[in-house]
Amino acid sequence: MIRRALATGLAVTVISAMSVVLALPAAQASQTGTATPTVPQGPATPDSRAQAVDDGKVRLPKTPGRVFSASTDAVNVLATPPNIDVNNVKAHLSQFQTFANSNGGNRATGTGGHTQTAQYLKSKLEAAGFTVTMQSCTRCNGSAQNVIADWPGGDTNNTYMFGAHADSVSAGPGINDDGSGIASILEVALQLAAAHPTMQNHVRFGFWTGEEQGEVGSAFYVSSLSSAQRAAIKGYGTFDMVASPNAGYFINGSETIATNLRAYFTSIGVSTETSTECCSDDGSFRDAGIPAALGSTGASAVKTSAQAGKWGGSAGAAYDSCYHRSCDSYPSNINSTSLDRFADSIAYAVWGVAVGSSTPTNDFSIGVSPASGSVAQGGTVSTTVSTAVTQGSAQQVTLAVSGLPGGVTASFNPATVTAGQSSTLTLTASATATTGSKAITVTGTAPSGAHTATYTATVTSTSPGNDFSVSVSPGSASVPAGSSTTATVSTATVSGTAQTVALSVSGSPTGVTASVSPSSVTSGGSATLSIAVAATAAAGTYTLTVTGSGSATHSASFTLTVTGGGGGGNCAGVSAWSASTSYAPGDKVTYNGHLYKSTWYSTGAVPTDPQSWAVWSDGGAC
Repeated sequence: MIRRALATGLAVTVISAMSVVLALPAAQASQTGTATPTVPQGPATPDSRAQAVDDGKVRLPKTPGRVFSASTDAVNVLATPPNIDVNNVKAHLSQFQTFANSNGGNRATGTGGHTQTAQYLKSKLEAAGFTVTMQSCTRCNGSAQNVIADWPGGDTNNTYMFGAHADSVSAGPGINDDGSGIASILEVALQLAAAHPTMQNHVRFGFWTGEEQGEVGSAFYVSSLSSAQRAAIKGYGTFDMVASPNAGYFINGSETIATNLRAYFTSIGVSTETSTECCSDDGSFRDAGIPAALGSTGASAVKTSAQAGKWGGSAGAAYDSCYHRSCDSYPSNINSTSLDRFADSIAYAVWGVAVGSSTPTNDFSIGVSPASGSVAQGGTVSTTVSTAVTQGSAQQVTLAVSGLPGGVTASFNPATVTAGQSSTLTLTASATATTGSKAITVTGTAPSGAHTATYTATVTSTSPGNDFSVSVSPGSASVPAGSSTTATVSTATVSGTAQTVALSVSGSPTGVTASVSPSSVTSGGSATLSIAVAATAAAGTYTLTVTGSGSATHSASFTLTVTGGGGGGNCAGVSAWSASTSYAPGDKVTYNGHLYKSTWYSTGAVPTDPQSWAVWSDGGAC
């Protein structure tokens, strides 16, 4: 959870609809001789723009247009950020609890609970029109995935990122830590998609794996960026535990996102502090030189009396007594008020750093799901082509496809849709269509321009491939020690054309030699399996495996039973010693060409073992 507090930076106070005053920290103000404007803690005037009042203080509206970065000296009147419905945020939390319940009670990195969480985020964001990248973190448990979602539009050289970690500890479901963060950010992203405003700057959302391992997932993402890609990210805000039952209100950082967050809380009459708890994913970005902010309602630290006086709650108690415990669950460990406030503050910040003020230009996105499929020669396969309004109003989108494999045709139903609607793309492969995989391009063209998506089509052959079978006859034999036997290995072509089959045999026990001759045949041919059993072979039943290798690998079994009778003379008709046979005084066996007589009860005592002198008596060579 939460990296240590940042140095205090510039505060921004809006004093009119068209200007911004940058307030230096008190120490800096005294050095420059500049007085620091005062921002009240009380609630703003309802439904009003920022107003100067007689006491010289400044009050912000609950939903003001925007707070700019320190380099900007004017404020545009922008579209008002939406009010985020906390019930929608809670619906996401309920899903995360379900994923934990189905996977051992947690959503830890590398577990099924985390995988289901990541897939849920991906499906919601893609359906809304985001471009989603699933980044496998090779440094994380189970190579779990980061979910990166880009909203189309805006200046990508001025990208602002908002993120939270999607994993929990193994001790519990992690509903406040940090289901509350990802649920809030997800709902803000979905409302951005629904509003599809004109984007002045680019917005990207990150849902990190491996945070509970030490911010591994976010660090992996940052390290994967080129220097130019890092430079394009002008600010990052992370939100870790924003629904603590005994909530505080903490904002760390001094860059644009942090300034917007503080401005929102000021507008609703809630004061904020800098947290001293440690650590979260903002550190991964700050360590790479990217300005970063953090929002939180606190973890295991204890709320002071002064904090309880201004925020409510219980002094002397932890902000979240279920931090990293199994009781961090839904709905019992959620503070709806702080969750609602932070979700609204995130929307305020997103609109503040990225949304433009001009009339939205019409634009759309296009996607294909599933993004790949197989079709047999002479068959068909279908996929859904979805469109979404990303900006402005819905418009007519005409669909087309290019790059089809030879012998494959495509059709859309319908061929033209209104942005926000979907169409079915059907591919039909002729009986002679070219086999293999090929990426085809699906293009949507509208008055605003064209967008594309990729679908990978794999054409498979309906003609059977070459294949064969292998068998052994007879499939078993009983062979006395010192003797041999043979069997016939047969092959057959079962589909396609005949092929060369390499033959081998395995599984021979000590004292048994087996071979196949010839060692390769053309399918349909046969070979001889020869088995020689030495006089020293132990009696017993063994399975030998004959393997044929060609376009595929097939095998057949031969059961060999070794019995006594390792020579003539006094060993004739005597069974070979077996490690699995129980012997009594007077029993006779052959072993290593000698006749042995049992003098005591035994099982597994080797006749030649020095420790078996009291069990076996050597009767001499056979």
